[in-house]
Amino acid sequence: MISGWGEAIPIYLRSTFIGLSAGGIALGFDQTTKAVATANAETLTGGVSVFPGFNLVFLRNDGVSFGMLSGSVPGLLVVLALAICCWLMAILLQTRNRIEAAGCGLIIGGALGNVLDRLRHGAVTDFLDFYAGAWHWPAFNLADTFIFCGVAALCTSMSRAKPS
Repeated sequence: MISGWGEAIPIYLRSTFIGLSAGGIALGFDQTTKAVATANAETLTGGVSVFPGFNLVFLRNDGVSFGMLSGSVPGLLVVLALAICCWLMAILLQTRNRIEAAGCGLIIGGALGNVLDRLRHGAVTDFLDFYAGAWHWPAFNLADTFIFCGVAALCTSMSRAKPS
């Protein structure tokens, strides 16, 4: 019987690899799309319609989700995000559950993407604007999307966990 590389690597290392890969991919996509949005800030400032219900815009949000805590101490948000990343990294390094590892990685990658923005620009770059009629969802970015997907993965993992 021929064994694949995955069978030779302990399961906790496979989970760690999945989590770190998810985080790296999330961070890379987030930073790339924010760089493109920033490079096209002048064009996107007024909004560019992609299709009905979706615009590309250029905004800087110095708060958290939906602009909450806007005007707060930016350093506090960076420290809080880094503390959460450290906590999630500890979970990622210990888990054997690949869904949980991927979830932690996505949250870490997204959070670090927003931390980098706060350190460079003092605010997070948002550029995705979805709407229905006159109602607009608050603009967001891929980091926010990865964080949401990571939380969904953790919730899925917890709901599938077998009771002790």
